[in-house]
Amino acid sequence: MSAQSILLRNATILVPGPAGGKPVVPLRSHSLLIEGNKIARIATHIDAPSDKTQVIDCTGKIVSPGFIDTHHHVWQTLLKGRHADHSLLEYVPTGNMQSFNYTTEDIFWGELGGCLEALDAGTTTIVDHAHMNYSPAHSTNALAATVSSGIRSHFCYALMNKVTQWEPELTMNTDFLPSWAVEQVEELIKAGPYGNGRVNVGLAFDALFLPTEIVADLYKRVRQAGAKVITTHYVRNAVFGQNSAVDALERHGVLGPDIILSHANQLLDSDAKKLSDVNAAISSTPDTEIQMGLGYPVCFRDDTSAISSLGVDCHSNNGSSIVNQMRLGLQAERGIRNHAILETSKAPRHLSLSVQEVFRLGTIGGAKAIGMQDQLGSLEEGKLADIVIFDGLSPSMICAAEEDPVAAIVLHSSTADIETVIVDGRVVKQQGKLVPVELDMTLSDFKPAKARLEWSDVAKELLQSRQRVIEAGKKSWGGDLEKAVGGVMKAFYVDPKNVI
Repeated sequence: MSAQSILLRNATILVPGPAGGKPVVPLRSHSLLIEGNKIARIATHIDAPSDKTQVIDCTGKIVSPGFIDTHHHVWQTLLKGRHADHSLLEYVPTGNMQSFNYTTEDIFWGELGGCLEALDAGTTTIVDHAHMNYSPAHSTNALAATVSSGIRSHFCYALMNKVTQWEPELTMNTDFLPSWAVEQVEELIKAGPYGNGRVNVGLAFDALFLPTEIVADLYKRVRQAGAKVITTHYVRNAVFGQNSAVDALERHGVLGPDIILSHANQLLDSDAKKLSDVNAAISSTPDTEIQMGLGYPVCFRDDTSAISSLGVDCHSNNGSSIVNQMRLGLQAERGIRNHAILETSKAPRHLSLSVQEVFRLGTIGGAKAIGMQDQLGSLEEGKLADIVIFDGLSPSMICAAEEDPVAAIVLHSSTADIETVIVDGRVVKQQGKLVPVELDMTLSDFKPAKARLEWSDVAKELLQSRQRVIEAGKKSWGGDLEKAVGGVMKAFYVDPKNVI
């Protein structure tokens, strides 16, 4: 639902702290007025500007900036639950490559489900590494679902090689830049933004081994078209190799402030300096990085923390909560640092990382990564109204919200504690439930049976799509995991001696 103005009354509001102090401080018993899609005023008392103003009593509640997810494969909803015990090599054929088995309708429902899961968890902005573009309709259906969901998104269209067949052996094409896809991404960028400015199209591109003239021309074209974000996977390990993606970007002459490198595990010291010098960004995804063998998150390194942010990566593997990524990343890093001290037969007197530091990564850190720190990432007058309201009186938040609201969110909250989510001045979750979705199918030829969808409608479609993908998978790859992993290793030239 939407309103011309929304008044959040008598809340604990998390606002930027003074220079040199804590990044975020709570304003107790304050109110916040939204007019249109922006924060108009924050004060101890605000009168409703009209009798049509939607007033939300926030007594006992925490008002937080919306969370920003800077790396996510949003289409993967139909695959949820299948990667719980998978390494990276096992995820690639069972997750990444399963877009081969998605119809264009499956993509729509998977994308819509992914956006709604993120909104439910308080994510108001997402960088979508959309690597499922098997046809023009796959792309436009995903984009239509994103626009319809109500989320703010940089939909980064992935130009990549694709699976052509699974049997008798896994085969991938060698055309990373089919003309139809390059033309489509350029056209979509130029025609945007979409959804009243919420959704921009960017680029996702990993094939940095291609010749400089090809890479440089591609980046020039999408930048001239108006792309604001270009994202690239980067991990140095036995699967992806030891070459530096940062050096490759620099060699091609395309390294700049619009670049987000996802993961960057084991990045070189020189990488960190080069990224910092141009204000490029890193997205750390603790869940998948720790589980799948990518390495420990780099977002707390002294030379990368200032340019880091957080992402969910694969909600097929883990939930879409950025708060969960904060919690896991923070506690894992604390464990590493504490263990280093314990190894010297001593004990830590103080912790060297605070909840404030990781909260920054999931809010203003994400805004900086996408170049929107002047519009998003903190609650300030004049900024866009992307807001999350937590119930500070819930069983998990009670008392913690009074002691330290930031700690209450980072270490005590769950998605169930999120009562309200507002994106661009529009309520998308209220009283703990997602509001119905009004479909905007301007970009797509797909015509769902209903134009207004409750979550139960979406859930029904997701289950049906999931079954279609499973049946298609039985015919295409048959579920033989060992054979599929072997095919991936061969396709990516992974030396079996480097995998145990």
